[in-house]
Amino acid sequence: MKKGEPFDRHIRLFRNDFMERMTLISPVTLVVAWVPMLALAVYASWGVADILASVGLVMVGLLIWSLFEYAMHRFLFHMKLASELGRSFIFLTHGNHHTQPNDPLRNIMPPFVSIGISSTVWLILWLLAGSAGSVIFLGFGIGYVTYDVIHYMCHQAPLRRGLLGRLQRHHIRHHHSREEGNYAITAIFWDRVFGTEMVNKRR
Repeated sequence: MKKGEPFDRHIRLFRNDFMERMTLISPVTLVVAWVPMLALAVYASWGVADILASVGLVMVGLLIWSLFEYAMHRFLFHMKLASELGRSFIFLTHGNHHTQPNDPLRNIMPPFVSIGISSTVWLILWLLAGSAGSVIFLGFGIGYVTYDVIHYMCHQAPLRRGLLGRLQRHHIRHHHSREEGNYAITAIFWDRVFGTEMVNKRR
């Protein structure tokens, strides 16, 4: 399927209807799941540090997210596994998205996955940095939601100009040029830093 072609059908991932429904996520579901999560992070961060320090900690969280996003996409979602079980795992987590990239209900990570992983990250940050870890996690959570929104728009919106257009071209090239490159969705400079950028032929 090429960019701009109409969506055809969902790929069924589970025989169980409930499990299958849990993999079909709309933007509304993202808002319902993540507004409370970010509100809780704001509450936990309130008064932990002064404004300047808080902004700095949030920026650290955004940086951590950007590296997390790149590493997850490159090293987990595109891991090459030989066993049938391993290949099934990769298809469930990401391979189905490459088979059907324009499915509007599979362009956002299911909340039971994103909330579960993010809660674990929050706990680790709190163990490492105490209450300041909650401020760092706020940046991490903002980075995650930004990623989900941009990834959804890359597949569902005609982004032709400006930064969003550049992000879309960068990601669509990952789908339709070759999968071994352009792993970053939001912080695309990491592909240049780590040598995985697929350069536009006109450049």
